[in-house]
Amino acid sequence: MLYLVGLGLGDAADITVKGLEAVRRSSRVYLEAYTSVLTVGKEALEEFYGRELVLADRDLVEQEADEILKDADVTDVAFLVVGDPFGATTHSDLVLRAVNAGIPYRVIHNASIMNAVGCCGLQLYNFGETVSIVFWTETWRPESFYDKIRKNRAAGMHTLCLLDIKMKEQSIENMMRGRKIYEPPRFLTVSQAADQLLQVVQRRREEEEEGEEPGLTENTVCVGVARLGADDQLIRTATLRQLASCDLGAPLHSLIVTGQLHPLEVDMLRLTAEPNALDHLHMTDSSTYTS
Repeated sequence: MLYLVGLGLGDAADITVKGLEAVRRSSRVYLEAYTSVLTVGKEALEEFYGRELVLADRDLVEQEADEILKDADVTDVAFLVVGDPFGATTHSDLVLRAVNAGIPYRVIHNASIMNAVGCCGLQLYNFGETVSIVFWTETWRPESFYDKIRKNRAAGMHTLCLLDIKMKEQSIENMMRGRKIYEPPRFLTVSQAADQLLQVVQRRREEEEEGEEPGLTENTVCVGVARLGADDQLIRTATLRQLASCDLGAPLHSLIVTGQLHPLEVDMLRLTAEPNALDHLHMTDSSTYTS
């Protein structure tokens, strides 16, 4: 059987008992190592699990999946994913490949950023579509995430923004020359994502017709979260402008752009708010705030 095991968000101890049992009885154990990372390394996981782990990069999972599924019809194979197994579409592809090969599978779920983000004080059922914000380059500056955030805010919904990570990436030159030389890991921070979003806000403001309602502004209330699930997790509620200069420390980071806020959500946000962060909120009716 193929086991897809969620590892949770913090460290080695966040695996479920059911997941740990699957790991310890599997003949091979793969650690997916490109969609997210834990606060501890592979060695710490191996020590806690009592098993050797095979790092599974993007090439192995997406192009050489047959290697992972090899003999999984006659022995147990575990595929470990930070967070929950279905936090990335490539894992659905692995399941479909297993089914097509006649290999049974079992999913062992765990906490992920998609539900743990509720710890910031925003209610999960008030979130709209999740978006991804990627590293910009000099020649590639996509803005599609802004339109989705704007659409969510128009409906009064919050937006969880997942921030880009670069694991085992090649430079364009090395890729073109076929050299297996990889860049150091990089992780987009809340401040970098906020700065990119501010640039889009400014550019769109210049394009919008006079009187058109802005999707969001420098004073929109946002929440930056770092290392959720770890002992040193950090949450900061601030305006978008404030977050652009806010250092939340080591990865992983995520950014939330708020929509309409219930008074209970506002009270919770005050627990982590920067000075003056909530000053621009105003009541829209008897039960919600907006910024």
